[in-house]
Amino acid sequence: MDGTLTNAIHDFDDIRAQLGLPAGIPILESIAQMPIEQANKTHAALDKMEYDIADEATAQEGSEQLLQLLTAQGFQVGIVTRNGHGIAKATLKACGLDGFFNDQTIISRDCCEPKPHPAGVELLLSRWGANAETAVMVGDYLFDLEAGKQAGVATIHLDVKGQFPWPEQTDYGITSLDVLCALFYGEQS
Repeated sequence: MDGTLTNAIHDFDDIRAQLGLPAGIPILESIAQMPIEQANKTHAALDKMEYDIADEATAQEGSEQLLQLLTAQGFQVGIVTRNGHGIAKATLKACGLDGFFNDQTIISRDCCEPKPHPAGVELLLSRWGANAETAVMVGDYLFDLEAGKQAGVATIHLDVKGQFPWPEQTDYGITSLDVLCALFYGEQS
């Protein structure tokens, strides 16, 4: 979601610094190593920071068009995010994209092990009654691609800079959601 359907605005180094977490280690994994009481306090502080970021979220160019196109064609769309469920909903609402998703199609760190673990992708496929061969994971970061690959779905790496640093995890690379829309339109012609 963040950096894929929305413009990337998280400064993870700053978040780690504010939470007193070690540099270069993923935030959720750092918190998981803490004693439970400290972890709970740190999660609460992280949630507050993420809600503040959610309020500032803006839609990635082409996201609404892509979601309209996919849903009009009868495709199911969902979110697999390392955010909390409420934070994901707040982000989607701030971007005007909340109408495309419901509670069952937003898979968060609150309901399963977070990406890069494939549990979120697998849960979404299960809820849809779909199989991996008919699904695709679109994401802007390594964890998205790893989760998709481990779940057996095709992966599309959205890299607005066009660098694509994880080719072994990427089936298709795109530089914008408009490119994905154009590819989809081409297949529909």
